[in-house]
Amino acid sequence: MRWSGLLAALAAAVAIAGCGGSTAEPADDRTLTGGAPASPATGDEAADPVLVAALGDSITAGSPLWDPDARLRRQLPAGPDPRSQYEYWAERELGETVRFRNCGVFGERTDEIARRLEDCARQAEALIVQGGINDIAQGRPIEDAARDLQAIVRRGKELGLRTAIVDVLPWNNGYPGAAPEIRELNRSIAAIGEREHVPVLPFYATLEDPAAPGRMAPDLTIDGDHPSIAGYRRLGELIRVP
Repeated sequence: MRWSGLLAALAAAVAIAGCGGSTAEPADDRTLTGGAPASPATGDEAADPVLVAALGDSITAGSPLWDPDARLRRQLPAGPDPRSQYEYWAERELGETVRFRNCGVFGERTDEIARRLEDCARQAEALIVQGGINDIAQGRPIEDAARDLQAIVRRGKELGLRTAIVDVLPWNNGYPGAAPEIRELNRSIAAIGEREHVPVLPFYATLEDPAAPGRMAPDLTIDGDHPSIAGYRRLGELIRVP
């Protein structure tokens, strides 16, 4: 299934919300992306936004200038800047139709991410699964990371969530040593998308430097590990609701 499949699903979720479905009010700071502007509701027919659970590691969290945990945000030496997260830019593009719950945690492997699925997905209608680079960085087998990611996707579907998975970004500071493992895991993620009939968001290709394959473009990374604000913007703008 291509990314357009999730777009259609999210569009359907918006239609459902307009027919009486609703999403939860933010229960704590983790449900907020930190200031993406929203248009005010007008009239009695304004629908509740679709809640998308964004589950992953520091790429989902918005490192290094953002973290969904307010306590950690206060410790950021150069931040915080809410623009340093793909969810912020997705909300800007989509307006009041969609809201994201940022469930990113810096440094987590896919097995650790999997343990947070149920809490992150509470009352959500869609799920975006991201992870795998920390498995590679910590020397964990690619097969284990792929198995975890598939289990998250399957559980998300069991929970009734419209689910997508993200491939792993290029890692400049890990190049060239980690590049083959990233490519291998991304092949596994593409296979998960086909087996589970869920779209795969092309984060890798979106930030890869055509002049330096296997690495993020210099203006799209802030530190060689994470996207810059411009990089996060490109990732967020991949998401559309017709």
